[in-house]
Parts: sequence; C-alpha cells; structure tokens
Amino acid sequence: MANFDDIQCALANREPGILPADRRRLAAVALILRKGTVGLEILFIERARHAGDPWSGDLGFPGGKVEAEDADPRFAAERETREEIGLDLRCARYLGRLDEIVGATLPVRVTCFVYGVVEEVEPHLNEEVHDAFWVRLADLVDPGRHVEVPVRFTGKILRRPAIRLPQPGIPVLWGLTYRLVTQFLKVLNEPICSGP
Repeated sequence: MANFDDIQCALANREPGILPADRRRLAAVALILRKGTVGLEILFIERARHAGDPWSGDLGFPGGKVEAEDADPRFAAERETREEIGLDLRCARYLGRLDEIVGATLPVRVTCFVYGVVEEVEPHLNEEVHDAFWVRLADLVDPGRHVEVPVRFTGKILRRPAIRLPQPGIPVLWGLTYRLVTQFLKVLNEPICSGP
C-alpha cells in the first residue's frame, strides 16, 4: 500500500499536464489524504444544493474558481479549502499535482493539488458544503463499486462512469471528480520510487 513518500515520489517523477490558458474558467481543487486505520483515505465533500449551480449536490474535492488576486492555482486551492471546510493546507504536506482536465459539458479547466494530513482534522463546513467525509482507497479501487449510471446535469440525463461509495445516502462519484480520482489511482499504480 502506498504511503505519502511513495505518492510524492510518483507525482514528482511525472510532469503534470498543464493546459494552455484559454477562455475556460480555471478552477483549483485539493485532493486530501490521511492515514486511516486500514490504509489511506481521501476526503470528499458533498456540495450544498443551490438553484442554478451545475454542481449542486454533487461530490467533489474542496476548491473553486481561481480569482485574479490568487497568487497561483495552488494558492486558490488552499484558500478555497480554508473557506469551504476550515482546513489550512499550509500545515499539510504537499505531495504534488495531477494533470489538468477540462469539463466535458461546461467551459472549465480544473487543476488538482494533492496533500497529506497527519493530524486528525475536523472539517468546519461553510454554506457551500453539505457534508465532508473520508473514503478508503480500497473502496475506490474495488471493481464492484465502478458502475455506469444515469446522472442529471444541466437538465439532461447522461450515462457516465461512476463509483458507488460505501457511505449510505450519498450521490455517486462521477464527472470531473471521478476523472481526477481515476487519474490519481493510475499514478498510484505506476512504479514506486526506489529509496537511496
């Protein structure tokens, strides 16, 4: 099972794909890991339901739009994480960055930064977040949880790949966050760096 050192090394050994700037809105998110009782876990949020918000009620990572006053996308991911769940990632271990992805339907580019937290963290949710919870990596790689489901997005029903998480009563993990999770899992399957 991978640890923070392995993940940092795997991410450092690859150049993250950064897309050229274009008219798409740039967003930055944080994939946050912790050492659980039986392996690594990832923090997910369930977005609050708001009329007119295309991601209303969906699962995701803390994050949001990169604002003009943000020093860079990583700063934006850390700022948004503080605002949404009260977690200061400046105290966490920065592990690396995933490839940028673009929205399949909406004009957005998303960049994802990976962090490891060692201390127990208790999220303090703002009005944008309905819930926050940890999911074991073992559940994310379980092939029995990988499905294709109909999802409603911008008034349309689409069939999309998804992961059914073990928490009862929550939506499936699909869309941009699903794509970031599967990208992260592929990085974990790459050869682990050898020590000195």
